[in-house]
Amino acid sequence: MERRVFRVNGFLVLLILLALGAAAYFAAGGDETRLLVFGGVWVVLFLFATTGFTVVNPNQSKVVQFLGRYIGSVSSAGFQWVPPLTSKRQVTLRVRNFETAKLKVNDAVGNPVEIAAVIVYKVTDTAKAVFSVDDYEEYVAIQSEAAVRHLATTHPYDSHEADVTSLRDGAEVAGELTTELRDRTELAGVEVLEARITHLAYAPEIAQAMLVRQQAAQVVAARTRIVEGAVGMVQLALDRLAAEGVVDLDEERKAQMVSNLLVVLCGDRATQPVVNAGSLYA
Repeated sequence: MERRVFRVNGFLVLLILLALGAAAYFAAGGDETRLLVFGGVWVVLFLFATTGFTVVNPNQSKVVQFLGRYIGSVSSAGFQWVPPLTSKRQVTLRVRNFETAKLKVNDAVGNPVEIAAVIVYKVTDTAKAVFSVDDYEEYVAIQSEAAVRHLATTHPYDSHEADVTSLRDGAEVAGELTTELRDRTELAGVEVLEARITHLAYAPEIAQAMLVRQQAAQVVAARTRIVEGAVGMVQLALDRLAAEGVVDLDEERKAQMVSNLLVVLCGDRATQPVVNAGSLYA
């Protein structure tokens, strides 16, 4: 797990080293032998201390190791001094994003589709990012591709059923993808902030057939709504005629009226009314 490493402002340490150098010079008192000894000790101390200097940029962190052992991380921006004889590995804490390649997979009902997503993430644990995986960027990319493939195989491209989530349901699908990626990348010390589908289409070999199918489905759905509305309007007309006593129709005339109204309301072309100027009955 990530932890903070001991650090001191680098300018303060540099000032202390210069002050020690001045003190060594005055302590020598002009004696060349003592000046050589004190100067040599100060040079060794200075070179030893300089191995702890490091510069940390904003939104970056340095993972510090002492002889291969992780001793902590420093993320405070500026000129810093950490324990000497340590190696420092830079890890960015900036928000990063990338788009997966267009993947060709079969959806939940077996139709081949092309799908791609954009992933937004950042490193939250530098120790895990460096030591838990070989390359956290490559790890996130591979896990993102696997998550997108899994998402595509568990949902159909399109669905007309209210209780079935399709790949075209953007908000729900994005939420599922983000949650799955967070679980997959937690090991690498990475937090996925957002994941959204950026490309979704049927594979070229079935795109035309699926277009015809979608058009037919839309026509059926539209006709279903029209019929439902027409039946309601016919029922309303019969009820109003009976309630207000406008006309008293027998069952045969009601059936004829219903037939005529349904033809008018459900037809896809304008109707031409025929006015009966004679008696209603033969």
